[in-house]
Amino acid sequence: MTSATSTTLHRTLSRLPGVDAVGLEARAAALATRSIKTTSKQWAIDLAISMVDLTTLEGADTPGKVRALSAKALRPDPGDASCPSVAAVCVYPDMVRDVRDVVGSSLHVAAVATAFPSGRAALDVKLADTAHAVGAGADEVDMVIDRGAFLSGDLATVHEQIVAVREACGSAHLKVILETGELQTYDNVRRASWLAMDAGADFIKTSTGKVQPAATLPVTLLMLQAVRDYRVATGRQVGVKPAGGIRTTKEALSYLVAVNETLGDDWLDPDWFRFGASSLLNDLLLQRQKLTSGRYSGPDHVTLD
Repeated sequence: MTSATSTTLHRTLSRLPGVDAVGLEARAAALATRSIKTTSKQWAIDLAISMVDLTTLEGADTPGKVRALSAKALRPDPGDASCPSVAAVCVYPDMVRDVRDVVGSSLHVAAVATAFPSGRAALDVKLADTAHAVGAGADEVDMVIDRGAFLSGDLATVHEQIVAVREACGSAHLKVILETGELQTYDNVRRASWLAMDAGADFIKTSTGKVQPAATLPVTLLMLQAVRDYRVATGRQVGVKPAGGIRTTKEALSYLVAVNETLGDDWLDPDWFRFGASSLLNDLLLQRQKLTSGRYSGPDHVTLD
């Protein structure tokens, strides 16, 4: 990045208004109290299921575990053909082929890359990681920014790396993970969101799931506001993915309410909003079965991941 471009980036980010933390948290708390009527709840649960990036990112992941998870992603409730599939399966790059073998072209396959979860590696290593994931069949790449560079004010490096990874993705979509739990302030979350979008992110994502706090409703609301304002300013629509810590149907529906109230129908679609989750799907399935049968099923009615 040239010094002139770097100066322009700093100027753009410095002009963003400060975040009213009290107002943001009060708004998020109010949205969390909204309820969805029974007549709409089935639709909302199905929508939430269709937005899940079913995820396993453990060092102990095996091909068998990943293939079983992929089969579940295709048919979350084998006993009910009306249950939608999830949006994607998210794994490490070396597991991408195992997912693709199971899901074919029916689902998206997402791979974390760029020295996930730390983001601390040379750019050529990050690009090689990205190329490996895409070459194996990933059509979505979840990259993580270098938070050390961001927090030290080296915004140009963070921007350059996102631009380079975006190019390495080719036709694959790029989700940029901000790791908001390490960004310290709401103002930093807003700046990082705009930086990532300016660099070409197709999605901005809260967290790796490896740092606490991970996704929170106030932070996600702030990111929703950022993509709304970015589309007004540029005409380009960017997706949002809260990830980590969203475990219950009640929580998921609160996020959908926030999307609807902040962005409207344009973002109420798996192409523009996702949940990064591992355990959320099971609770959505149990609540869905309860609406269908009128009673709660035991935990043995869903598979353990």
